[in-house]
Amino acid sequence: MDNLLVSYDDSDEDHHLDENENDKVIFHKTPKFTTTIDTAPAVDGTMVRSELASKLDGSGIIDLYNTKELTYNPKYENLYAPTYGPNNPSKPNKMVKKNFLTGTIEPAFVSDTNFELERKTFHAYGAAANPSDSSSTNDLVSKPGGSTEPPRERQKRKKIRNMDSSDVDGYTGPWAEFENEIKVSKPTEEEAQELVEILAKRRNTNAASKSKQSGVEEEFKERAVLHIKDPYDYQGRSFLHPPHDVNVPLHKPDHRQIDIKLWEVYHERRCVMTYHGHKQAIRDICFNRSGERFISAGYDRFIKLWDTETGQCVRKFSNRKIAYCVRFNTSDEAHSHYFLSGMSDKKILCWDTRSGNICQEYDRHLGAVNTVTLVDGGRRFVSTSDDKSLRVWDWDIPVDVKYIAEPAMHAIPAVSPAPNGKWLACQSMDNKIQAFACMNRFKLNQKKVFTGHMVAGYACSPDFSPDMSYLISGDADGKLFIWDWKTTKLLNTIQAHDNVCISALWHPHETSKVITAGWDNVIKLWD
Repeated sequence: MDNLLVSYDDSDEDHHLDENENDKVIFHKTPKFTTTIDTAPAVDGTMVRSELASKLDGSGIIDLYNTKELTYNPKYENLYAPTYGPNNPSKPNKMVKKNFLTGTIEPAFVSDTNFELERKTFHAYGAAANPSDSSSTNDLVSKPGGSTEPPRERQKRKKIRNMDSSDVDGYTGPWAEFENEIKVSKPTEEEAQELVEILAKRRNTNAASKSKQSGVEEEFKERAVLHIKDPYDYQGRSFLHPPHDVNVPLHKPDHRQIDIKLWEVYHERRCVMTYHGHKQAIRDICFNRSGERFISAGYDRFIKLWDTETGQCVRKFSNRKIAYCVRFNTSDEAHSHYFLSGMSDKKILCWDTRSGNICQEYDRHLGAVNTVTLVDGGRRFVSTSDDKSLRVWDWDIPVDVKYIAEPAMHAIPAVSPAPNGKWLACQSMDNKIQAFACMNRFKLNQKKVFTGHMVAGYACSPDFSPDMSYLISGDADGKLFIWDWKTTKLLNTIQAHDNVCISALWHPHETSKVITAGWDNVIKLWD
């Protein structure tokens, strides 16, 4: 021990050893003997020995039912040893060792054949025998929401068979009847009447569905009603013959509803004839070169050619689209049997009234065609559309020769040509009437712009005076506006109708008369 002790003086400089040398000394030198220090408190050993002796006497088994606390750490064998004597039937067996996470699984024998049979029965019918109850076979286990009743076997009906071929009257063969078979008897009169009504409704429903699928609708029967007593005069001339006492021809305005009415402008101003032929409202109407025939286009997707004098529908045209405008080629007699129609499917069609076929198709617009106007003696025509563009076409050439679509342009629903054929008055949806020069160079005249009326959303058609001095147009408030053509100055405003003044026409011969038509179901002649 003397070699391991290191003495220190009061001064730190004396007898100071290096740490490395001290470590080497301690590592290589081992003590010869050690001392044990006991820090446990003083306890009476007799009491401890007597308590342990009482706990560990005999077999050393602890009664867990009567023992509330443990003062020492017993062994596993002593703590979970089996009990002696019979089990108490009134108490659960809490001493059984768990062999599963939530309890104890007892070994049991199950036949593989019976297990597979019950498993397949459960998956097929939703019910099987309860494996927990081995004493009874009536208890079943079913799926959630299923029935515990076993499926009933379907009893097949038996036939009354007699396969004895020697029995001529009683032989049935494979055509035997079933037992308790009820044969259908003849229905009563009331039941027969109900069946007839049901079948009639089914036929009507099937016919309507087939017509919708095939696109064929029931055609409307055309007819005409003559309202005057003297359609012919004393010389045998019809009402279409121009009267010589006023030296002007009879005017034929159209009636823009389901019916077409022909009115007498002079003398008694009667309704001469009514033409019935459309199931829906009439969109446009146009007379041919001589006035003996006219065509009408309606929302029922039909274009019909009428005889003005007899009221007979000569021919019908349809391609299952709505025609928004129709125009006869009135340039010369050679092309008088052709007419153009602007369709709702962005196309312009040229029809031949003699054959009823489509001669040419103009397909360049991007919206429904609103107007078609012939210019340059019938050699060209102008079309406007909902795509806010204006296109110029040559006759029989399906490619537009000029395309006008400015960023500031609006849709043009109504166009009127000038009497001299040099100008077009176009009603724009921005409450303006714009003039286009339609001679060699088709262009917009920026100086010819007529404003002051309100027509946004309405196809109010303008018109020129015969001497090209004035321009007229209706508006949405029922007013008639009159402008000076040269100066574009608004000259006069007349409250013509109580509702929208949709059309205004200047008389081609009597320059002081104007005809207006409004949505108040009135046609007025102004002087």
